Amino acid sequence: MLTIGELASYAGVTVRAVRHYHAKGLLPEPERDHSGYRRYGAGAVVELIRIRTLAGAGVPLARVRELLQADAEEFAAAVADIDERLRAEIRERQRHRERIARLSAGDHLVLPREVVEFLDRLRVLGVDERIVQVERDGWIPLVARSPERVPEWMARKREQIADPRFVDFYLTLGRALARTDDGPRSAGSAEPVELAVLADELAGYLTQLADEQGEDYVDDVDIEPPFVRLMDTLACDTAPPARRLMELLKERGWAGWTRLKRVAPARTSGSTPARGWRPGSGRGSMVSER
Repeated sequence: MLTIGELASYAGVTVRAVRHYHAKGLLPEPERDHSGYRRYGAGAVVELIRIRTLAGAGVPLARVRELLQADAEEFAAAVADIDERLRAEIRERQRHRERIARLSAGDHLVLPREVVEFLDRLRVLGVDERIVQVERDGWIPLVARSPERVPEWMARKREQIADPRFVDFYLTLGRALARTDDGPRSAGSAEPVELAVLADELAGYLTQLADEQGEDYVDDVDIEPPFVRLMDTLACDTAPPARRLMELLKERGWAGWTRLKRVAPARTSGSTPARGWRPGSGRGSMVSER
């Protein structure tokens, strides 16, 4: 026969826990012996371990009482259910751990690995950080909305970033953004020379690309107008000169930014005729190339 202290020790609980289980009606409380002490049999150790295991698994004590009174089949089914719930909790906690670990990884928090690698590649190539941010901000809602299309878009991106013309475009766009406020102006115009030249080159390239590959190749994003407006706003908020570049492109026959569409050129007085595509220039709209 065991004392309450010995029972608690063998079952791996405290004496206080044993008394608590007595109070809750989970563990029968034996009568006192002639010395005034309660003595427990070996069966109490097994019962106490069952109580401890169920309670430790998060089973409410009221449910523990039911399980202790269930037959073998009911008990096995209930344990299987508890096990599945615990497995689900473990999976969820693992996902939480992964999210927490990614907090220190910057863009990894909201973007898949291949997109982050692309952004890092732009930085290695010397692309202006504002352009990288435009790309990143565009990818975040795209990935959230259509994660299944990321491999398709990234395959296009990897193909394009291997072309020196695309790299040159990103670099030129960065220089244009840097010189928007204080760069040289064309004669009789307040337009920064480099931004206007960039619009010429981009419009020429888009036209060539559409003629060779088809306009569906240029506009392959396939998202609804409200989402397009959101994406355009993100680009302009991150790099305000992008708004002016959109205006210049429209004068040269291409409307939009996230979704590009060929339109009739809207010529304004003093605007420079669009020049054809030439080696060394490139395309860099935020999403249309994906």
